Amino acid sequence: MATAIKGVLEAESFAVDVSHDGQEGLNAALYEVYDLIVLDRMLPDGLDGADICKELRKAGREVPGVRGSIT
Repeated sequence: MATAIKGVLEAESFAVDVSHDGQEGLNAALYEVYDLIVLDRMLPDGLDGADICKELRKAGREVPGVRGSIT
């Protein structure tokens, strides 16, 4: 799925980074500046998109998609 989303976004001239596990994604989101982050609820290392969202909010990161409610 990540490959398909990446292909569509790149075809529209967006720069896209893909992380293949939760920790890699969290590290990227904490240390890079992104206009949008698409999170997956099912990642292979036990750290899923909801966890990443919570950690980004705790760190004060203001990124579209991170402001929403995660239960």
